[in-house]
Amino acid sequence: MRKKNKSAQSEEVKRSSASPDNALKDRKTILTNKRIETVVAILLGVTTLLSAWASWIGHLHGGIQSINFTNSNNVSAQATAEYNICMQTYLADYMVWNTVVDYHYDLEVAKNDGDQTKINILNKKIDNFKKNNTSDLLAEGVKWMEENHGNSPFDMPGITEKYFESAQKTLNQSHELLEEGKRDNKKGDSYLLVTVIYSLTLFLLGMVGTLKDIPNRITLLTIAIVCMIFAFIYMCIIPLPTEFGQMNFFEFNK
Repeated sequence: MRKKNKSAQSEEVKRSSASPDNALKDRKTILTNKRIETVVAILLGVTTLLSAWASWIGHLHGGIQSINFTNSNNVSAQATAEYNICMQTYLADYMVWNTVVDYHYDLEVAKNDGDQTKINILNKKIDNFKKNNTSDLLAEGVKWMEENHGNSPFDMPGITEKYFESAQKTLNQSHELLEEGKRDNKKGDSYLLVTVIYSLTLFLLGMVGTLKDIPNRITLLTIAIVCMIFAFIYMCIIPLPTEFGQMNFFEFNK
């Protein structure tokens, strides 16, 4: 009888241990309050480091943005100065050509009068004037005019744009620096958003410690982990600053 009672009790214990309620209890014991607090402590440290990193990179982008904007303004001022010089060159060549036209008019009058002495003087005068006052670009226009039987070297296609080519090139550099600064500004704003999400994660992790019910703590901890993972993935797809290298930011006294 005793042996039968013992065997019956052992079978009852096995059935009770195999019941769904006991299995659920065993699962719940995996996430105890102590283990949750340990996970929260680890996540707090990791999130703090990631937030500091994102803040640092965001400030680097902000610094590069300021440098690009400043350089853009400087290059733009240089382009304005070059434009003024190009305009002066253009006007000077225009006046030179008008003078040459006047000389040719006087030459035609001398030819009609048959004054050979005046013709020789005017030819020599025109050659010397062209030699001393004609720029390379104006000479190119004159050559085009003679080859195409044009009326003016300024009728050559694209000659006006050629006078301002260097100024336009400098102005394009200014626009490129400005656009690069805008891109750095956008990247810096993106890193700022990452730090905000990390701050939300820290807030949620802090709230976990105020709760006593394990299911509620697990729910809040899950949300915090999702926020941290999302912020980390988003941070990884944002480009780092140009020529970024950690050792570039360490200064050593020699």
